[in-house]
Amino acid sequence: MHRSRVFALLIDTPGPEAAAAAAFWSAALGTPAEPVPGEEQFTTLHEAIPGLVTAVQSIDDPNPRFHIDIETDDVEAETARLLALGATETARWLECRVLRAPGGHLLCVLPVHSAPEVFNTRARTWS
Repeated sequence: MHRSRVFALLIDTPGPEAAAAAAFWSAALGTPAEPVPGEEQFTTLHEAIPGLVTAVQSIDDPNPRFHIDIETDDVEAETARLLALGATETARWLECRVLRAPGGHLLCVLPVHSAPEVFNTRARTWS
């Protein structure tokens, strides 16, 4: 048995356009855009979507897209669950798994990043 929840919505933006995208989304959503210290590829849009981390991510790909991060207390079990539902694994990075869902959307499976009280109250349990 393991638990998981949607942790973040990432607005993946080609590197040269990331600053403009962060400024746009900050103004459009009415929230401050704040660089993440030590993780320069991310600009957080604080509380843009209550309960989720929302950020612009600078990427080396010319194709902009959105992707979600799913946090879990068992990366292998959650990856296996999503693969059984029809996702395909496209990459691994550190402890994270990058998957492509049917329809082509990207998602990442990562270890728990939320505060324990947030994860414990919002995560779904899977068997």
